[in-house]
Amino acid sequence: MGQLIGIDLGGTAIKLGRFSRSGELVAELQVPTPQPAMPGGVVMTIVEAVQQLDPDRLAPLVGVGLPGPMDAAGRVARVCINLPGWEQVPLAEWLEPQLQRRVTLANDGNCAVVGEAWTGAARGFDDVLLLTLGTGVGGGVLLGGQLFTGHGGAAAEPGLICVDPEGPPCNSGNRGSLEQFCSIAGLGRLSPLDPRELCRRADAGDAEALAVWQAYGRWLGIGLSSLVYVLTPRLVLIGGGLSAASAHFLPAAWAELEQRVQAESRAGLELRCAALGNGAGRLGAARLALDRLG
Repeated sequence: MGQLIGIDLGGTAIKLGRFSRSGELVAELQVPTPQPAMPGGVVMTIVEAVQQLDPDRLAPLVGVGLPGPMDAAGRVARVCINLPGWEQVPLAEWLEPQLQRRVTLANDGNCAVVGEAWTGAARGFDDVLLLTLGTGVGGGVLLGGQLFTGHGGAAAEPGLICVDPEGPPCNSGNRGSLEQFCSIAGLGRLSPLDPRELCRRADAGDAEALAVWQAYGRWLGIGLSSLVYVLTPRLVLIGGGLSAASAHFLPAAWAELEQRVQAESRAGLELRCAALGNGAGRLGAARLALDRLG
């Protein structure tokens, strides 16, 4: 039946995994993203990495997750606002002849929620919202067990909703987007400390650090409130690098949800951390390759 390759393209690293068709990780590889991360250099890096990951060509299908919207067919990266030169890039068309494998593309947040639904914390849930908190704020949505991408493939960018119309400008063209408050840079507006140090101090009971995380959680809860009203999910998952500090900010986020969202709209709602960590994106990309191409 063949195996699957899932790729998660980030601003600093490209994470690859080779999987069985049941989702078991067979082999993995991580390589630095070329700087600047222009499309041509990224293509060359991906081709070399895939050859290293799968020299015996056991995986004929490849899924690639990228930080931005794709076209509805999963062939063209429309825009990646935090990567230079990524506008209307036909990445699947460029990769297929060099890899001699079939390729599909998807938003990295969509890949993450699909991965969590396959073998992670979203198993058994049909209506799921996932947010990834890191360099940016991405995410993905499952409705009725199906990935929601909208009519043109660009839907479900939860990090780009507005939470403060007079807030900091966003690369998307918005102002005061959730990403501006809940990304690593957004956390940096609340404290000059590195997130790991801020978490360490909060673990030790430092009052100032705990107050920073509480403020961060409040902004997260404000954004989640609007999303819950629109989507009424059964499960909200929080992933990404900043989720390591979730014990310090999820209670504040939940308090905002309880205050801002009427009971009928949050009936049965669960808020918890994602289970697969940084591996969710590549796993979900592999699963999407199976679903679309297999």
